[in-house]
Amino acid sequence: MTLTLGADLVSPVPGAAVRTRVTVPLRFPDGYATTAEVVTFDGLADGREHLLLGLGDWRGALARSAAGGEAPLVRPHSECLTGDVFGSERCDCGPQLREAAERITAAGGFLLYLRQEGRGIGLYAKLDAYALQDAGLDTYEANLALGHGEDERDYTAAAQMLQAVGADRVRLLSNNPDKAVQLELHGVGVTERVPTGVHLSAANARYLAVKRDHTAHTLDLSLAG
Repeated sequence: MTLTLGADLVSPVPGAAVRTRVTVPLRFPDGYATTAEVVTFDGLADGREHLLLGLGDWRGALARSAAGGEAPLVRPHSECLTGDVFGSERCDCGPQLREAAERITAAGGFLLYLRQEGRGIGLYAKLDAYALQDAGLDTYEANLALGHGEDERDYTAAAQMLQAVGADRVRLLSNNPDKAVQLELHGVGVTERVPTGVHLSAANARYLAVKRDHTAHTLDLSLAG
């Protein structure tokens, strides 16, 4: 899927600058290993310590894109301590992170690790929302009941990070249409939306169904293995 927005709808963001680059070998619990060039930035709009991980032949991917070829594969991944670190099955974040590392390494591109826990409401509030979900609310209703927006994530910094490393057009590895819309609004062209796999468990079935039905995530739960 290619998105196109009128030039009058694009809202360019102030530039960010690369601060540090460091090579980090990565190994996941299942044994998958890759190497990332981890990049930090100055001048991000929200002042948070987001990371960009260059994976695979990302330099070649940028060169091919600049020549009019296929854009680099990119996943903006919102931090999820419970899923990414502790393996919580209440969401699909940990499996998506692991999947993204391998797929982006194979294609060449970037994994953005964005410090916006719980759709931007923070770790404690996310756990409060879990308690409300246990009482019957869905994931979006719980956020609203706590006085937050359904999804408070802002991808301005993600666009800045991509632009700072020369990625002004991307193939977006995500099921979330809002990520594509926000990146486009901030001047990063989304040439294709590439869905992740469906990581279904007994603990996250309702959560995934609500994302599909309420915010049009591209999730076909009938295909889950």
